[in-house]
Amino acid sequence: MEIAELTSASLPFGQAAELIIIGVATLDRAGSSELSFLDNSAYRKALETSRAGACFVSPADAHLVPTGTIALIVAHPYAAFAKAAMALYPEAAFPSPVFGRSGIFPGATIHAEARLESGISLDPGVVIGPGVEIGEGSTIGANTVIGPYVRIGRNCHIASNVTIIHSFIGNDVIIHSGVSLGQDGFGFAIGRDGHSKVPQIGRVIVQDKVELGAQVTVDRGGVRDTIIGEGSKIDNMVHIAHNVVIGRHCLIAAQTGIAGSTEIGDFCIFGGQVGLTGHIKIGRGTQIAGGSSVISDLAPGSKVGGYPARPIKQWFREVAVLARLAQTSRGGKKESSIDSRMNGTELDDE
Repeated sequence: MEIAELTSASLPFGQAAELIIIGVATLDRAGSSELSFLDNSAYRKALETSRAGACFVSPADAHLVPTGTIALIVAHPYAAFAKAAMALYPEAAFPSPVFGRSGIFPGATIHAEARLESGISLDPGVVIGPGVEIGEGSTIGANTVIGPYVRIGRNCHIASNVTIIHSFIGNDVIIHSGVSLGQDGFGFAIGRDGHSKVPQIGRVIVQDKVELGAQVTVDRGGVRDTIIGEGSKIDNMVHIAHNVVIGRHCLIAAQTGIAGSTEIGDFCIFGGQVGLTGHIKIGRGTQIAGGSSVISDLAPGSKVGGYPARPIKQWFREVAVLARLAQTSRGGKKESSIDSRMNGTELDDE
């Protein structure tokens, strides 16, 4: 079975592996020709009643796979599922040009001093400025603007309505719609008579295999470069300010804001709507819970949450204590009409 070989999955002794897989689906929706996975114990009951043709499971959950479903036993089911799904849906790996994957289509404007390697796809409305260099196999969607002297590596995929200026982009980078790279950072010298703009003269450096979600904004450096490290994945609507340095293989979820000159180590993970003040250092492997505000340095391996962020266990204890205090303070007092409506009853639409 090709999927088993691709993912190095093993099968229970004696189980047949001949099945044609035509798609993927969740456990509760998968049919007999579809592939699914179990990576969370909360969905074990869904596996027991699933009609999936095959399912990635850990060794501990292999006994739950129902008769008629091929058990694909792996150490990390979700990672194996991702690899198999990529093989089944290669076109979903990156944003594809509207007009196809190769060729320069009418309506694209390319400056005479730009240098483009072979196998590049440019949609109508693309503007390529002077001195731009774009590597082989890269694709650029409609109405995207690539400013003067920008460098874009090989096999990059850039969606529509993207603006890239003052930037160097590595190989195998994915940039989704509406991203803006290289605009001025928010740099002003504050004064009683007004605020003087500080010239922004740095660049944005995006290293290999980075993915930037829709509407991400990355400011150019003020006096040094803003850097996004190799393999990092940035979710939609994240703002990265000037002089920020993000390490390798970081995961940053949506609506996070990172203020200027912050340095982030490798393999950090941020939940959604995290805010980081400027000029701080976040150590390698740090994890920050969604909605947290970080105002000081964090040591490598920290796990924090809250406003302001503090060690995650301390934050959990504080939340629990506050909940008990609120319960105790109410004591035997009669609940107000609002309290009673919100305690176990649904609010009316009044």
